[in-house]
Amino acid sequence: MSNSIQTVGIVGAGTMGNGIAQACATKGINVVMVDIAEAAVQKGLATIAGSLDRLIKKEKISEADKAAALALVKGSTSYDDLKGCQLVIEAATENPEIKNKILKQLDELLPADTLIASNTSSISITELAAQTKRADKFIGMHFFNPVPMMALVELIRGIQTSDATHDTVKALAENLGKSPITVKNAPGFVVNRILVPMINEAFFVLAEGLATPEDIDAGMKLGCNHPIGPLALADMIGLDVCLAVMEVYLEQFGDSKYRPCYLLKELVAAGHLGRKTGRGVYDYSAK
Repeated sequence: MSNSIQTVGIVGAGTMGNGIAQACATKGINVVMVDIAEAAVQKGLATIAGSLDRLIKKEKISEADKAAALALVKGSTSYDDLKGCQLVIEAATENPEIKNKILKQLDELLPADTLIASNTSSISITELAAQTKRADKFIGMHFFNPVPMMALVELIRGIQTSDATHDTVKALAENLGKSPITVKNAPGFVVNRILVPMINEAFFVLAEGLATPEDIDAGMKLGCNHPIGPLALADMIGLDVCLAVMEVYLEQFGDSKYRPCYLLKELVAAGHLGRKTGRGVYDYSAK
């Protein structure tokens, strides 16, 4: 069954959607990338072309490779174009209402044997699968940003995900050159469940005045071989995102160890969200 995925559908042409499209197309897999607005589709296609141009500059691929990859990506604003796909990956905004609506539409439209995956980073796969009549053919496929570069895919099994679905999607992830790990459905899955509380703890260390931000980050880089320190990483992710994730864990697990650090809350309240606002833990305004 692993060879049965020749065409992958992607709903959402944003950062994650176009990254997944690029990862598929560069490995010779046909892609249908759908978004509600034609402008979003065109922007997604342009992002893929720009990303491939950078790989040409680095001499990782040739002009011919770029042309071959782009020829495999079809952009569309119609869900009907997804009917020929063996797998459709939902990569829309991280909002349960939006995802539920999309999944219901896909379930009604797609052939009964088509697999559906969600690229959610936080929403319950079991709950999303319940929006469809094919919970056994539903799985979480959590890619990491930037998708073309990052080797990891978390495969999240909902309570009804079948072995056949898991094995087919795992084989696809491996065909994309990724290293998948299999995870049961729980808030944060594996990586974010460990990562975001670590970032939150770094804020407690900073708030308690134990060390400067620079020294905290240097400590984790040099002492744990992390490529980037937790506070600089929080600024990249967005402090508002880190706070929202911690609040979900606190609510879902009901364990006080997930309480967000008061300094993290204070910075978010001040609008210091990290790189995207020019200031978070660090000041980026001059850069």
